[in-house]
Amino acid sequence: QLQLVESGGGLVRPGGSLSLSCVASGLSLDNYGVAWFRQAPGKEREGVSCISRSGANTMYADSAKGRFTISRDNAKNTVWLQLNSLRPEDTAVYFCAAGYRHTCYSLLASYIDFWGQGTQVAVSS
Repeated sequence: QLQLVESGGGLVRPGGSLSLSCVASGLSLDNYGVAWFRQAPGKEREGVSCISRSGANTMYADSAKGRFTISRDNAKNTVWLQLNSLRPEDTAVYFCAAGYRHTCYSLLASYIDFWGQGTQVAVSS
C-alpha cells in the first residue's frame, strides 16, 4: 500500500501563495503518476494538476494554468504543488493522489489508486 500525506495548507489572503507537499511511504513513488485534486464545500472533487512518473509530462486544469506549478523528487518520494496568485475560489481541501503508471494525460479520478487525507486551503481577506 502507498500512503500519501499532504501538508502545507493554511489561510492566505487573495494574491498570496502556498506550497503544498505530498510525501509518500510504503512503496516507491517511481511507479506512480501523482495528481492533486481539490474539493470545495458543496462541490464535486476536481483534478487540478498531474505529473508523470519521470516528471516529463505535467497537466493542469484551466483554473490552475499559469498560477500553479507541480513538481516532484522521486529520491525524496515527494511531490509539491506551488499555488500562486490565489483566489477565494481556490478555497478547498486539496488531496494528493497516485495512480500506478498514470501518464497524466487526464485528470480523471478513475486513474487513481491511492488518496491522501487532504489539506485545507482557505483564501480570504
